[in-house]
Amino acid sequence: MGLKLVYEPIKIKGVEVRNRISRSSHGTNLSNYGQITDRLIEYHLARAKGGVGLTFLEAATVHPSSVLSLANMDDTVIDGYRRLMAAIRPHGMRVFQQIWHGGHIYPVPDQSSPWGVSAVPNPATGIVPNPMGLAEIEEVIDYFANAARRCVEGGIEGIEVHASHGYLIMQFLNPLVNNRTDRYGGSLENRMRFLREVLIAVRAQVPSDYPIGIRMGASTGEHGLDEQELAVVVQKLQSENLIDFLDLSWSDYFNFKFVAAMDQPVGYQLPSSEKIAAASKGIPRIMIGRFRTLDEAEQLLRDGVTDMVHMTRAHIADPDIVRKTMAGHPEQVRACIGCNQACWQGINLGYPLACTINPAAGREGDLAEALIEPAEKPGKVVVVGGGPAGMEAARVAALRGHKVVLFEARQQLGGQVAVAKRAPRLHTIGDIAFWLEQEIYRLGVDVRTNVYADVDDVVAEKPDFIVIACGSIPRDNGVQYGYPAEPVPGFDQPHVLSAIDLLTGASGDLGKSAVVFDDVGHYEAIAAAEFLISKGLKVAFVTRFASVAPQLDHVTRVDPAFRRFAEQGDFRLIVRGRIDAISRDSCTVRTLYRAEAEEIPADTLVFINAKEPMRDLYDTLRERGFEKDRTLVIVGDARAPRDLHMAITEGHRLVRAIV
Repeated sequence: MGLKLVYEPIKIKGVEVRNRISRSSHGTNLSNYGQITDRLIEYHLARAKGGVGLTFLEAATVHPSSVLSLANMDDTVIDGYRRLMAAIRPHGMRVFQQIWHGGHIYPVPDQSSPWGVSAVPNPATGIVPNPMGLAEIEEVIDYFANAARRCVEGGIEGIEVHASHGYLIMQFLNPLVNNRTDRYGGSLENRMRFLREVLIAVRAQVPSDYPIGIRMGASTGEHGLDEQELAVVVQKLQSENLIDFLDLSWSDYFNFKFVAAMDQPVGYQLPSSEKIAAASKGIPRIMIGRFRTLDEAEQLLRDGVTDMVHMTRAHIADPDIVRKTMAGHPEQVRACIGCNQACWQGINLGYPLACTINPAAGREGDLAEALIEPAEKPGKVVVVGGGPAGMEAARVAALRGHKVVLFEARQQLGGQVAVAKRAPRLHTIGDIAFWLEQEIYRLGVDVRTNVYADVDDVVAEKPDFIVIACGSIPRDNGVQYGYPAEPVPGFDQPHVLSAIDLLTGASGDLGKSAVVFDDVGHYEAIAAAEFLISKGLKVAFVTRFASVAPQLDHVTRVDPAFRRFAEQGDFRLIVRGRIDAISRDSCTVRTLYRAEAEEIPADTLVFINAKEPMRDLYDTLRERGFEKDRTLVIVGDARAPRDLHMAITEGHRLVRAIV
C-alpha cells in the first residue's frame, strides 16, 4: 500500500501540522518537578528531527493537590517552555501541552488528602479523597486557566485538557465516581459542568486562533461513563465552540487498557473510540491503539475514522520512523515490541523514561545514534554470542567502522528471544531480534552461525576488541533460592523441564496436568503457563513471591494474562509456595499460609529459577592475559542473567564506550 494520506498536512484551528503522525502525552520523569530540563528537551528534539508532526507534552499538573513530574503551577515553567520551543521550532514539529489534574488517583507527596469529586474510593489503590467544595472547584478552574496563560506565554502552540483515564475531570463525568447532589452531580448536564467551565476559563486566556482540545475516552467500569454519553458531551462542547480537536483513548483504572502491551492487537481501542468520533463534526480527531508503522496509520486514515494517528511508544523505540519511511527504508525502523517494561513500568517505579530496545531513549543528549562517529583507528571486533546483547554490540561496533566478526553456536540468531517468541501472545518480542539481525547484515558484520567458538577461534581472528555475549542457560539444579541448602528431591526426572525445554519441544508428551514453579518473578513462568494451557493441560502456578511476577507491570502484563488463564483453562494460583518433593506424576507443595503440605498432580513440572551465566570463555581469556593488550568486555546475561532491556542496553553502552 502506497503512503499518501499520512504525509498530508492538517490544520488544527490556527496551527498547521506537517503530517498526520502525532505522539500522545506520556510521562517521562525527565523533568524536575515543573522545571523543563535539557534532557526532556533533547528527548522531544530527537522526535522533531525524526519527522513527527505533533507532540503533546506529558501531563502538566495545574494544582498542588495533584502532582506529576511536570508541573504548570507558577510562572517558572514559562522559561522552560521557551527553551524547549526554541530548540524544536526550527525542525517543524508542533508542540501542544496537556494540562491535568489527577483527582484522587495518585497520593499527594505531603500525604494530605487528594481532592476528588466525591468520597468514593479510587479503584486502583482505595484512596478516598476530600470531596471538593464549590470554593475548591473554582480554585482548580482558576489554576487551569492560569496554566493555559503560561502555555501561551511560553510559546506552546496548543492546549489539551485531560478529561479521560479516570482523572479529575473524568471523575466528574463518571456516574460511578460522581455521587454529588449539587449542580455538579446527577444529570449528564451537571456532570459535564466542571469540564465545560474549565474549557471556558482556558479559552478566555488564549488568542482566538489558538487550538484547544480534550482527551476523552469511555470508562471500563460496568455501568460507568459510556460512549453514548461522551458522544453527547462532544456535541454540546462543539456547539459552543469550546473544542477545536478531539483526542480519543479508552479505559480508566477500573480495568486498565490505555497502555496495552503486546498481547493486544493493533487498533484495539478503535471499537470504543470510533463511537465517540462519529459524534464530532468538522474538527480533527486523533486516535491511538498500539500503532507501530506508517502503513498501519495510513490504513486508519483511509478508513476515514480519524484524522491523525498517535504513535507514542513506537517513537520511543525509534524517533526516526517518519524520516526513515519517507526515505524509502521502512525496514530500518526499530519497531516497538509492546513490552511496557522500561517505558511504562520504569516510569511507574520512578525511573527516567527508557526503552527496552532503544538504549538512547531518554538519553538522546549523549547516546543518540546520530552521535555515533567513526572510530579514529578502526580495528577488528570479535563478538561471541548472537543474542540481543551480542547483536547490539556488533551493530554498534559496525556503525563505528570496525570490522566485526560474530560467532553464534546455534543455527539461528536471537538467543533466548528466539525461544520466547514461541510462547502464546509473545510473538512480537521476536521483532527486535529480526531487526538486529537485518541491521548487522546490512552493516556488513561477518556472521558465523553453528560455531561454538573457543579461545583458539577467537585468537585466530587477531581481534583488537573482544565482546563476550554468550548469554545464560537453565541451571537444571532443582535449587529454590529461598532454600538453597539442597535441591528438591526428584528434580532430575525427565518430566521436570525448563521453560526453554518446554518451548523448544524437547519435552515430548506433556500429559494432562502441570505445575509451573517460578523462583524468578519475570514473564518466563507466565509464558510457560500460557503455553501449557494452550495445549489443554490443567495448570497450577506456584511462586515463592507474594504476588505473581513482581518484576513486571501488573496492570498491562500480568493481570491480562491471568484473565486469559481464567477464561481458557483449568488454572490455579499458589503464592508464597515452595516445592518439597517431586514424584513422577505429582509434586508436594508447601506454603507460608497453610500448615500442611499439599500434593498436586503434575505430569509435567516446569521449574524456573535463575539462569547460569555462560562466562567460561571470558574467564579463560582473562586468565590468559588477553585484556592486557586488547580490550575484553562481557555483556548481557553472560555478565549476569537479567532481562532483555539490560541485555540490549549493556551491549550498546559498554561496547560504545570501548570501541
